[in-house]
Amino acid sequence: MQDTSKYAVGIDIGTGKVRCVVGHIDVSSGAPTIVGVGEVANSGMRKGVVVNLQGPTKAIDDALGEAERMSGHQVNEATLSINGSHILSTKADGMIAIGMAGQEVNENDIYRLEDVATTGKVPANREILELVPFSYRLDGQDGIKDPVGMVGTRLEINANVVSALAPHVANLQKSAEQASVRPHALLPSAVAASRAVLTEQQLENGVAVIDFGAATTGIAIYEEGDLQYTAVIPVGGNNITNDLAIGLKADPEVAEQVKLQHAIATGGRESKKVSIKHEKETYEFDVTDIDEIVEARLEELFDDINAELKKAGRKGKLPNGVVLVGGASKLKGLIEYTKNSLELAARIGKPKGFGGVAEQLEEPEFAAAVGLMFSDMQNVENHTAHHANSTSLHSAAQGAAGAKNFLSKLINRFRA
Repeated sequence: MQDTSKYAVGIDIGTGKVRCVVGHIDVSSGAPTIVGVGEVANSGMRKGVVVNLQGPTKAIDDALGEAERMSGHQVNEATLSINGSHILSTKADGMIAIGMAGQEVNENDIYRLEDVATTGKVPANREILELVPFSYRLDGQDGIKDPVGMVGTRLEINANVVSALAPHVANLQKSAEQASVRPHALLPSAVAASRAVLTEQQLENGVAVIDFGAATTGIAIYEEGDLQYTAVIPVGGNNITNDLAIGLKADPEVAEQVKLQHAIATGGRESKKVSIKHEKETYEFDVTDIDEIVEARLEELFDDINAELKKAGRKGKLPNGVVLVGGASKLKGLIEYTKNSLELAARIGKPKGFGGVAEQLEEPEFAAAVGLMFSDMQNVENHTAHHANSTSLHSAAQGAAGAKNFLSKLINRFRA
């Protein structure tokens, strides 16, 4: 078996599908080359959380099997996505004493400060996925991004803590372990997708990634290079399909075809009949009925998205607008609808910055899987060096957060 330190693996565990991406890391340049891809239908999950272990376990195993056969690399470890409305962003701050005057700040001080900042701020039933330091303050000096090596006696932090309910984390982790995969870390899918579709300038100026999945819609807001806020709305593309099935009195399979072939987010069309062929039968529907159903669901969803942007203090205030990813982002007219509803610029995000068997990956539904692979590039290094026997997701999250600046620069080096 090949040296695992030269491979990075991302597994996006969605409610509808599991996608796996295996990347080989060129030791000399650090550039990722995609050598394996797997995509299979998933079951046993509802609105992003595991409700039956067997479903996601089998889907992970099958997706890995496809990717392993393509790459010739056996996958034992990976960075995974986590989803669901239980994921929260919490602001946290803390202070520690460094020691005697003239003493330098070291990595252990940073970890100690992060523990102080999160103690009491994150309930015992929640697992920390990622801690994002906004800034440090050393002996009264504000706006410090990296205090390691600086001299001082009092160190403070202002941070964003992303956490998830511990039972949901444990169930997702168990599904992976039953498929013989040890998680390096878990990342919200919208956060993972951001690492594959955003540029350093977008991260700095202010931008949101909206991940339209089958059963959930994830939001990740960035400004000044940092993750400012993340949330998950328990509504996705399947809800539009279900609404069409009820409103048109059609089977879900027919409704899905209607959505893919004839639904338009912007709507407002004149009455016209369209037909769908399914299992040797032809079904006819009026586009005005389709438009009315889709518009009602999108209006509700975008009200929720606007509410989250307002909660984050960024409603209508993101210079780089929003980037849409996920399979449901392919709904016709969704970019225009997003611009009008959020009053922000909008575009589809396609993952870039890699070579190899990449054609199918340059689609918005693979953004999270590719972003997880990018994240795993650093997680592999962290675990090889420091956490070979550790199963702590908190440690993995701290390692990933600590390497954020390195990853950003590395990914931008190889992004076309």
